[in-house]
Amino acid sequence: MLSTGMWVEKYRPTKLSEIVNQTEVIGSLQALIKDPTDMPHLMFSGSAGVGKTTAALCIARQILGENYGDYTLELNASDERGIGMVREKVKKFSRFAGMAEIPFKIIILDEADEMTSDAQTALRRIIEDTAKYCRFILIANNISKIIDPIQSRCATFKFTSIPEEDMINHLENIAKKEKVKTDKKGLKAIYDYSEGDLRHAINLMQATASIGEISEENVKSSAGLTKTSDVDDVLKMALAGKVLDAREKTIELIKVYGMSESDFLKYLNSAVFKTKHAKLSDILEIIAKYDYRILVGANPEIQLSAMLAELGNLK
Repeated sequence: MLSTGMWVEKYRPTKLSEIVNQTEVIGSLQALIKDPTDMPHLMFSGSAGVGKTTAALCIARQILGENYGDYTLELNASDERGIGMVREKVKKFSRFAGMAEIPFKIIILDEADEMTSDAQTALRRIIEDTAKYCRFILIANNISKIIDPIQSRCATFKFTSIPEEDMINHLENIAKKEKVKTDKKGLKAIYDYSEGDLRHAINLMQATASIGEISEENVKSSAGLTKTSDVDDVLKMALAGKVLDAREKTIELIKVYGMSESDFLKYLNSAVFKTKHAKLSDILEIIAKYDYRILVGANPEIQLSAMLAELGNLK
């Protein structure tokens, strides 16, 4: 019987040495944290699902030990991109308070490249003012969107895509622990679908295992269901006025299964033509409007929520 819970969390490394691939980066980071008092602020760049956030969490655990929970702040900057998040959450947490026997607090900002320029400017000041008792780990897919004054204060590490052999070996290890049958073509199909994103690969393997062994046919079926059938369901729920249900499913597809916002909108656009809805053109205009807003930099989660609400109001 398959274990409950998300495999991606169950098998997330807790030590730097457990991270898949990234040998050079991990070696450098392990050397840095031997004497934490000399550790600079860090910036991790690279594509999704290659270990950036996991590495940051491992560093926090290894440095802070049992105090990890109290002295680590993890935020996803794409959820709250503006200056308010910096002032209300980051600044408040970074204030000096009587700390336990630890070298500093650790603040992890995921998707930091999605922060507005004003928010980044405010963050730079906090980084400067709290250097004695805080270390920041910034995670970005595209560091060119991070302002130079922040980049210059960080040691930058580039995480590379995970090679096919390393990913397949890791997937095989998980499958053995979960007592799931696999074959080479099935694991290769997972690698091809995930495009080097290990998080996506593990989620896809778990989804496939729920319908049977990890064969090429089952992987293709599972990947297709995740990418199209679930998006079809989102559209049906939204048009039926079940906006909260549609939003919950959308967040699951993006944050759990790793579907990008652009792919979600692409599949949603395709789903529209299956509905034979009387207001087809209105639906397409709504989708196009929010696609453009996200493209020019608006917060994706807020825009998708607003889009679903507008679809729910169509009569």
